[in-house]
Amino acid sequence: MSLARTSSLSRRMTLTRNGKPAVLALEDGTTFQGFALGAEGETSGEVVFNTSMTGYQEILTDPSYRGQIVTMTYTEIGNYGTNGEDLESSRPQVSGFIVRHRSRIHSNFRASEGLNQYLVRHGITGIEGIDTRALVRHIRSQGAMRGIISTTDLNPQSLVQKAASSAGLIGRDLVREVIPEKVRTWNQALWRLSQIRSQSSENSEETRPHVVCLDFGMKWNIARHLFERGSRVTILPGTATANEVLQYEPDGIFLSNGPGDPEPLDYAIGTIRDLLGQRPIFGICLGHQLLCLASGAKTFKLKFGHRGSNQPVLNLDTGKVEITSQNHGFCVDEESLPESLRITHRNLNDDTIAGVSHTIHNAFSVQYHPEASAGPHDSEYLFDQFRLKME
Repeated sequence: MSLARTSSLSRRMTLTRNGKPAVLALEDGTTFQGFALGAEGETSGEVVFNTSMTGYQEILTDPSYRGQIVTMTYTEIGNYGTNGEDLESSRPQVSGFIVRHRSRIHSNFRASEGLNQYLVRHGITGIEGIDTRALVRHIRSQGAMRGIISTTDLNPQSLVQKAASSAGLIGRDLVREVIPEKVRTWNQALWRLSQIRSQSSENSEETRPHVVCLDFGMKWNIARHLFERGSRVTILPGTATANEVLQYEPDGIFLSNGPGDPEPLDYAIGTIRDLLGQRPIFGICLGHQLLCLASGAKTFKLKFGHRGSNQPVLNLDTGKVEITSQNHGFCVDEESLPESLRITHRNLNDDTIAGVSHTIHNAFSVQYHPEASAGPHDSEYLFDQFRLKME
């Protein structure tokens, strides 16, 4: 099956301004003809989609997207450029990038360079000018699947074979590709529109609770929120042992987000199991899944995942609905949930588990990103809740 979804008008516009053809091929034989975006070359990964209208730079640099080619459902991407402040890691982490139309100009006082220049500088290959609606409908119907983008090999049959033989996500440890090599002390709070960083609520190092983060691919804005609320923040690689964590004498332990399948991460699951009951624990996204696995639950792969900044979640304790930002392709299996875990939040789109609390130990977690300000502040209470548990 082949889908060439580029309109003649878009084709003429892009030929004039770019001119370099590119092809996206999926493992099931579906192909899309478009034009080069970012660096020329060839890249493979699991093709997924994100429904956010803004935040493409945060998406590009989110380590949870390691091994994935991200499709933006919003049609115009790149109009406000890129900057050095809205990063979630040191560089783009996506395997590839797909947009309907890339803005040729950018206009924002904070911008330092355009989207295409940013992608080229970091060697990220993408494609534009395809019918992203058709691609997303196909993924929603058939599920996320392996794909390949190429500006060098334009043979659809060849690319389909390459996509089918590329690596998938199940059973693959992607965390080791994104975790930091060294321990880091974090001292940055949230950015403000005035371009002046806010200060944490506690000025004395001695009076601040000490949060030790296990970094499995942590977004930097999580660390900013923890510091903003008056915590001392130390970030350890996700491979750290329980003894190494406790040597830092933490008041609380944070389990970060990260990419891929959680079940192969035996080292992390074992560490968390050893830490349960030692200190208060808070987990986000992959950290949520790992906390559940360490408590005896299982996980499964979603058909096409939850990725976007408009996901409704019900807080079962308060009855309030939160509009959340989410990015995950795996979820905790409710049938496997042990009695030691109580469901606290549900995703209202598909009723999957969106949060749990441990009934024995001081630990809780959510399957979404409270630091991403989707609501915009619906879920920030979770950081305050963690601070209270440490106190």
